[in-house]
Amino acid sequence: MEFTRVLQAAGSKRAGTGRQQDRTVRHSTPCFQKMLRNAGCFFCLGPRPPAERHRKHMASYFGTERRQGSGGTSLLYDPRARGIFYQVVVFGAVIAGIYWIVGNTITNLQRANIASGFGFLYGRAGFDISQTLIQYNSDSTYGRAFLVGLVNTLYVAALGVVTASIIGFLVGIGRLSHNWLIRNICTVYVEVFRNIPPLLVIFFWYFGVLSVLPPVRQSYSMPLSTYINNRGFFMPSPVWGEGAWALPVALLIGILASFAVARWAKRRQMATGQPFHTIRVSAALIIGLPILALIATGFPVSFDVPKLGTFNLTGGAQIKPEFLALFLALSFYTASFIAETVRAGVLGVSKGQTEAAYAVGLRSGQTMRLIIVPQALRIIIPPLSSQYLNLIKNSSLAIAIGYPDLVAVGGTILNQTGQAVEVVAIWMVIYLGISLIVSGLMNWFNAKMALVER
Repeated sequence: MEFTRVLQAAGSKRAGTGRQQDRTVRHSTPCFQKMLRNAGCFFCLGPRPPAERHRKHMASYFGTERRQGSGGTSLLYDPRARGIFYQVVVFGAVIAGIYWIVGNTITNLQRANIASGFGFLYGRAGFDISQTLIQYNSDSTYGRAFLVGLVNTLYVAALGVVTASIIGFLVGIGRLSHNWLIRNICTVYVEVFRNIPPLLVIFFWYFGVLSVLPPVRQSYSMPLSTYINNRGFFMPSPVWGEGAWALPVALLIGILASFAVARWAKRRQMATGQPFHTIRVSAALIIGLPILALIATGFPVSFDVPKLGTFNLTGGAQIKPEFLALFLALSFYTASFIAETVRAGVLGVSKGQTEAAYAVGLRSGQTMRLIIVPQALRIIIPPLSSQYLNLIKNSSLAIAIGYPDLVAVGGTILNQTGQAVEVVAIWMVIYLGISLIVSGLMNWFNAKMALVER
């Protein structure tokens, strides 16, 4: 039979006999064609597909090829061509949608006699901002006001990321403690803050903690000439004299030197197996060099100490309750999620690592610091990036308590100018840029900490 002849030909080709094979598959036997119509295709493992696909299946099974006609293979059955076609269609639909939205927006703005464009950024702002880290007054431009809001957002977000990381790491390790009290306190903290919306956490710190502090006359006096009351936290502020530039320069040199020492210690340990106390040396460099710089320049830095008056505190630096509430809320809220990430990362390390560390004589603290945590970081870092991004985006809730962040300042500008589309676009671009930068840095750090396989 024809079917038997084709099978024998295919078998002889797979066996490597090298005999000339028939390169065309024909279904000339009536019984064979009837079997395909009624029972489906045996080689396609299902109901008989279209003729073109069936011939391709038969050709791939028997090692034969379909002879190309004068017109070539149809693009309809080319997966690559179909993929390109679908991508072009989707891309065209997206472009058409964007064009329709932009055109509709411009038409509506013109109908409402609202000017469009970003020229308003050069106009006079005409309003004050309560907390500024850079120079600003009511005569500054709207663009300067946006910059003040951006700096305030980055400031609270940066401090929140550092504080949340420290608290979250300590709480995550505490949840694994063998001490019953520490373990349960950390568990209660995580379960409480993790299940409350961040806005309520901000309200808790602002209205439930800071607003109920005593007035100025009854301020709580704290060590180092600091005071706290319902108007914020007051502390001494540095006054820079001539030659004070040596202090930040010495601090920068100490930080760079500590990184150099850490890299040298790592290479030394990899070569000899002997550890080096980098923490002590780094602390000595970061603290000791600025002190030496102060001594060498004759202590050009003095401090303006706050003084308690009849109605207010004068002198020093003030941290307002809006910033404190937002900073504490974001830090403690995000730390609860980071704690769970740290706990999961530590539990993800094989218990055999701990047993091996104990077997060679390492103590519990050394095991955690030298063996467990370095391996757990590879599990912790990827989800940690999401928590940092959430903290940055949650900082936009500052408008609820009056902290002048990017959203709050932008809202004031929107009310004065009516440039809603432009203001919202600025918000979106800035937050998108910050998120992409943070994500890129965390991906780079994750790649540096990844396990290098030989």
